[in-house]
Order: sequence, then structure tokens, then C-alpha cells
Amino acid sequence: MPTGVTLKSDRPTSALIVEGGAMRGIFSSGVLDEFIQQDFYPFDLYFGISAGSSNVAGYLGGKYGRSYRVITEYCLRPEFKSLRRFFTGGNLIDIDWLWDITEQDLDIGKDRIDQFKGRFFIVATDAATAEAEYIVPEKDELFQAMKCSSAMPVVYRNRVMFRGREWLDGGVADSLPVKEAYRRGARQILVVRSNVSSYRKQAYRIRRLFPIIMKRYPAAAKRLQQRHTEYNETLDFIRNPPPDCEIVEICPPDGFLADQFTMDASILHDAYQMGVEAGRGYIHMFNRRDLGTKVEEPQMSA
Repeated sequence: MPTGVTLKSDRPTSALIVEGGAMRGIFSSGVLDEFIQQDFYPFDLYFGISAGSSNVAGYLGGKYGRSYRVITEYCLRPEFKSLRRFFTGGNLIDIDWLWDITEQDLDIGKDRIDQFKGRFFIVATDAATAEAEYIVPEKDELFQAMKCSSAMPVVYRNRVMFRGREWLDGGVADSLPVKEAYRRGARQILVVRSNVSSYRKQAYRIRRLFPIIMKRYPAAAKRLQQRHTEYNETLDFIRNPPPDCEIVEICPPDGFLADQFTMDASILHDAYQMGVEAGRGYIHMFNRRDLGTKVEEPQMSA
């Protein structure tokens, strides 16, 4: 079990939230690898969304480098992403293949995750209602729960079933579950983002996708149409939290080039190193100040 950080028993409940973003998750994999290296586990609640759920699982399992390998090795293989397959009626991204092969090849540390004292929530969207669910997976449910959280509509066409229901990507309903963490009692919150600090989500411009989603997932289609508003309202909550709550963001710096479907290994490696440096800077700040204190580093904001 992690032993590297000693905390006061009367400290406020704290939470770590790791955003998704497909290949942009390479940044948070760097942040969390640095946390693993320094045995840094000071949080009570852990939330992972989409690609962030896999990154958090690898972090809690203590598997340094696992998420980096998933993104820079397995996600670059043609078995994972294929335009030809997509245009002939298949999946653009094959998360079935990805989860199966990485579960087989790369140990994620299920035993350690199962014994972890903090609570680990995997955020997924109920396909019927388009409401967010915060799944606490059993040991043998971990990979299926992560698959639920990563099932992006349109680009992944298979149905993901779990506990008798169908699920979609957690980012459809709650990309940044900061309000949920606050509702559960967290008063010191760290958010590891997948976009630069200045990013504001815009309305979807590819309107022709909505009829496709509407036919199969009408509630999710309506939710996606308002997703930019909900996302930006959450950013406002992060930057202007309630008086009893402190929130810090770790964001990629300007010059971060990775996007949702980046397949360039050099760009991904550079983005990972940015995450490592940001994680190191955060731990240095944490060791000097309480979580949530205003900081001036360009990749962080409070």
C-alpha cells in the first residue's frame, strides 16, 4: 500500500479527478506516473472519466509506465484505429480489442486497487437516460467498467452492457465530476485536465452526427447538444468554487499538441513529458503548501 505521504487526521476530504480525452490522456498518464514514482497518494476519492479511468486504475495499481504504453504502443496499432473499418460499417476505435489485449499483456494491479483505502469511481453514462453514474467496480468488473466509461458514440458502435444496462462514454454526461466530488464531501480537489487552461468547449459543429446518435440514443443526443454549456459551467465552478472548497487544476501547457486522435509517437511522448513535469511541480507545491493554495505555475490554476 502507498506510504509516501503523511496527512493530518483532521484534514478535509480530498479528491483527484482525471479527465478523459482519448489520446490527450497521455498528459495525465505523465502526471500520474510522476505521482507513482514519488509514492504520492494523498487523496480520499478518485474519479476517472473515459481514458482517465484507465489512467487512474494504473496509478492506483502502482503500475508505472502502463498508461504510457497503452497509449503510445497499443493505441497506435491498426487494430485499434481504422478508418477503413469505420467506413465499411465497423468501429473507428476498437476498445474491445484494446481492453482485451492490454488486460492480457499489461498487469493493472487489480489486487492493490481492490485493497486501496480510497474510493475509486469510474464515470459512465447510462445510455437510456444520459445520466452520469459513478461506478465503484468490484475487482472482476474493473475492465468492463472502464469499457463503459470509454464507449464513445459513433466512433465505437458496439453496445457495452454492464450490470444489466447499456452504457456510453462518461464524458457524455459528466466530463469533469467536480460537483459530484463536492457533493460527496470533497473540499480539496485536484483536477488533471486534458486541455490547456484557456480552453472553453464549443458547440458541436458536425450537426449531421446528431440524427445518427438520436436514432439509437435519443437522450444522449440531447445531452451532447448541451454538453458545451455544462462543461463550461463546470469550468466556472472550478475557477469560482464555494467558499469552503479549494480546487486546483493541472493543465497541459501552451504548446501541447496532442489531440483526441493523435497518432504521432513523438507528439505523444512530448505530451507525456509535459505531464511528468507538471506532476513533479504539483508535488513540490503540495509539499510546501496545503492542497488548493493559489499557485502561479503556468500549467496550474487555482
